[in-house]
Amino acid sequence: MSNRIWYYDRNQGKKNLHLVTAWASKNRLVLGQVKVDSHSNEITAIPTLLELIDVTGAIVTMDAMGTQTEIVKQIVHKKANYVVCLKSNHPTLYNQVKSWFELQVTRQFSGVKMTKYRQIEKGHNRVEKRRVWAIPVSEFGGLYNQDKWAGLQTIVIVERFRDEWNGTSHEVQFYLSSLTVDAQKHGSIIREHWSIENKEHWVLDVTFEEDKSRVRAFNSPRNLAVLRRMSLNALNQETTLLRSLRQKRNRAAMSNEYMMLVLKSLCQA
Repeated sequence: MSNRIWYYDRNQGKKNLHLVTAWASKNRLVLGQVKVDSHSNEITAIPTLLELIDVTGAIVTMDAMGTQTEIVKQIVHKKANYVVCLKSNHPTLYNQVKSWFELQVTRQFSGVKMTKYRQIEKGHNRVEKRRVWAIPVSEFGGLYNQDKWAGLQTIVIVERFRDEWNGTSHEVQFYLSSLTVDAQKHGSIIREHWSIENKEHWVLDVTFEEDKSRVRAFNSPRNLAVLRRMSLNALNQETTLLRSLRQKRNRAAMSNEYMMLVLKSLCQA
């Protein structure tokens, strides 16, 4: 799940439209979206979105904003698993895991029961090296408020080194997971989480030019957001034409026969 923000109008004093979206990464489908109330944030919208979709047997991934004990409890109650990012919005738990990791690095993880995985990816003029550790929570000797995190089994640590033309960056991120200890599986899941950025958000910006839209009246922004995501789903599901989404859109505009094929693909999704 991820958030999306746009449509701010300073001159008319209109606030931005803030949506929370559920994205099925393997199927490349937008499953649902919920508008965040103007006087709230996505913490209140995520439970509503989870109630709208069937996540039974799925693995739910979220940004740090959604890493909340009640949301995790809801995921487990709906018979799904989770892998959620842990950041400083939970300072005590975050610092505990961070301190443990830094100590174990100096000890080279001696005697720690865990699995680990390495991965190197090259593309877009950069090289990214990742190291993933999956550690059972029992190795931490009791985490802060551990009992409040329903189903928590594994702490995942991901270290990234990114080499680009202008230098090298380094970051370490932590995750809470209800899955069993498997570093390779967690590495793939965490990597797949970011598909919503380049397969949904980026496509909506570039192919559908969502950010350029000046439509703001009444419910029009929300309605158009729904139509764009339905179009994105339909074009992703139509696989007979091996072209870009922009070319598929143009073909559908010029050919009623292909347009019906795209619509039929959406009905079969």
